[in-house]
Amino acid sequence: MSRKLPLAEGQAARTATARVLLRGGVDEKTGEALTARTVAERVGWAADLVAGMAADLLAEHWNAGDVARLAAGVDEAGRVLPSNAWMALRRLGWDVTAGDGIKVNDRIVRMAQEQAGRTLRGARHRAEMAAGILATWPADPAERTEAEWDAVREAVPDGRCLPGSVIKARTRQIAAFCDERGRLPVDVFELEEAPRVARMLVLAAVDRQQATLERADDESARVLLRLQLPTRPDPRSYADWTWVACPLTLPPTVPADAVLHLPTLRPATGPGGGRVHADLAFSHAVPKVERKGHTTALGVDWGLNTLLSAGPCRLHADGTIRALGAGAMFRAAGVMARQHRLRRHGEHLHAKTDT
Repeated sequence: MSRKLPLAEGQAARTATARVLLRGGVDEKTGEALTARTVAERVGWAADLVAGMAADLLAEHWNAGDVARLAAGVDEAGRVLPSNAWMALRRLGWDVTAGDGIKVNDRIVRMAQEQAGRTLRGARHRAEMAAGILATWPADPAERTEAEWDAVREAVPDGRCLPGSVIKARTRQIAAFCDERGRLPVDVFELEEAPRVARMLVLAAVDRQQATLERADDESARVLLRLQLPTRPDPRSYADWTWVACPLTLPPTVPADAVLHLPTLRPATGPGGGRVHADLAFSHAVPKVERKGHTTALGVDWGLNTLLSAGPCRLHADGTIRALGAGAMFRAAGVMARQHRLRRHGEHLHAKTDT
């Protein structure tokens, strides 16, 4: 289906995501009806292949030089790198294979490169923050002086807006490394190993040769997702890949005229295994935001006992402002209490292991 959203004058495009559950499918080669657990198993096999290749890419390029090279945004010829991560990695010559005897098509490799490329691009901020903290390492890591706080906030990206807890957490991590090795790390790539790769299929990186998405009709909430999946965990030839058609039902939050994009598939693990969630992106038209002329506003305030309190109001033609409804509030006391308990529990366990 077309990914272009037609817009009228005074409209803008908005992209959102809806989570949909894959409830089964049909193997188009054999005509066999597949249960949700069977589809989840096949999606999991494909996700394992992608995750393995993405992990190899991260392990190979998890260093300051390659991350800086990717973050520079240009290749060796000075050309601007594409915005798609998989295309940028191919322009730089960073390729990967599935392993001996494993047969995957080029689109599977694309998904691995896309996932690894996004992670490597995100590592730039992590590297710059660690570099800023190391360059302004305090005399006492447990208690910075006011001057040391000013120095580190100037050194790290967006330091003036960054919560102090983020800087403290990174400082504790570096201090633990220093206690173990007797020296400061060179950079974040010595401080941390390459991140673990999530089991998922980023179908946005592929084309119609790997996956398609079509509505049943313009007004229907039914959608058909077709994609190639392996019939065994270690496909040895292209014959071990078949097209699987998976019907999806869109939630009511997706407008009937929205343009749908290929989703990201996430096979569930653990006790909730046997299911696949599809994070389905969609674009729809909304009125453009104007600087003036608004008659409805939302006021939001934060506090200690109630994290957020909000209430809408409307400006009437006679100049009066009236509240709409009773408003709403968000309390995070339970979540914060659980977070504090888990933190104390973790500190207690670390203290026991250290002794």
